[in-house]
Amino acid sequence: MAEWTADSNEAVTLSLVRAEKDQEVLGDEEAEAYQEFHPPFTYPIYGEDEKIYGYQDLVIDLRFTSGSLRQYLSVNYSKKLESTSTVDDVEGILAKFIPPEYVKDEEAFVKLVEEEAQTFKPMGQLIASYTRPAPNASTKGKGKGTAVADPNAQDIIEYEVYHTTWDTPGFREYHRRMQLFILLYIEGGSYINEDEDTWEFVILFEKRKRADPSLGVSYHFVGYSSLYPFYHFPEKVRLRLSQFVILSPYQRQGHGSELYRAIYHYIMQNPNIAELTVEDPAEAFEDLRDKNDLQMLFSHEKFMSEAFSQESYGGGRVGGVGRAGKSGKGGASAKAKGRLGPPVDKIWAERWRKDLKIAQRQFQRLTEMLILSRLDPNDAASARAYRLQVKERLYRFNFEILAQLEKEERHEKLEETFQSVREDYQRILALAC
Repeated sequence: MAEWTADSNEAVTLSLVRAEKDQEVLGDEEAEAYQEFHPPFTYPIYGEDEKIYGYQDLVIDLRFTSGSLRQYLSVNYSKKLESTSTVDDVEGILAKFIPPEYVKDEEAFVKLVEEEAQTFKPMGQLIASYTRPAPNASTKGKGKGTAVADPNAQDIIEYEVYHTTWDTPGFREYHRRMQLFILLYIEGGSYINEDEDTWEFVILFEKRKRADPSLGVSYHFVGYSSLYPFYHFPEKVRLRLSQFVILSPYQRQGHGSELYRAIYHYIMQNPNIAELTVEDPAEAFEDLRDKNDLQMLFSHEKFMSEAFSQESYGGGRVGGVGRAGKSGKGGASAKAKGRLGPPVDKIWAERWRKDLKIAQRQFQRLTEMLILSRLDPNDAASARAYRLQVKERLYRFNFEILAQLEKEERHEKLEETFQSVREDYQRILALAC
């Protein structure tokens, strides 16, 4: 039986196919990266066990035009069982999850790739862009950290981020082609309901100069995120980040961070959006979010000045009430540590949280990390204040579970959780610094 059973993750083979002229500007390693890679998940399509029965040497060849994402599908194998009742209908199962107009003729698909490389353009509004040296860019200088990208324009790649909605012409059809990546890359991912008309999308494209300058540029899909707005009192919305995916050939190159920062920038520029929340983030995305949020705060001079400056703490005013030191006249005491304390000045922190449009729990975690980054291990009073601050949040967040425990057991559980959180904060701070 095993000889007729295939691992669907290995059988599904993805390719992002570029036109011939677009392939000419790629280095060997880069060209290989876009060809025949495998998704981390296929269980939403082929079942929880991710097994396909009835074939030997099974290859599910699923190709996409690299920009427009038009699809080609071919199922290949060396042997197939004759019994039709037990053999899985490989193409039929996958066909339920992709648009019906997928191409089965390889020659027709190659022609489609060439045509759409010239005509495809991203849909929606351009909201951000950034540049990177091409993977095959020539460099000057030797030694670690000394190489610089050749200024030759051909060696520079521009990436563009677009914002779209269902009202964007042509986007609904495009979304039906790209949504398959949610099933293949996000554990527990599922298709969204097209009938909910308030969805927003942010899509990242590679904008590449073609080998022949007269041909202009071509666009290639990198990844995207879906966002859903909820009502936020009194007349704003809370934007929830629901799905976030970067395709395999572009992973571990910082493109996820660029897409996240583009989303955050879009939110900060939109006065109708009160804050950004995230729906059930995976661990990898949570790390990405924490790292970028922390870097944003570290680079925010006004916030950091108020957070840690003795002068701003001692002489500042929160809610119209002066924060006096020992002198009682508003001067800073010898032990003043800024608005982050510990403990944190909650009124000040809430004002900044709203200004920065960060969800409450996330902002609390971020301030806890910031305090830890400056915490003096020899200052027992500060260490105790910090521990109590974190435990208070943990207790509120896990109240229903902790309230059922005996007092001593509850204290032990809180201390255990605190130590685990503190250790994880140190790991995240290492990523951000």
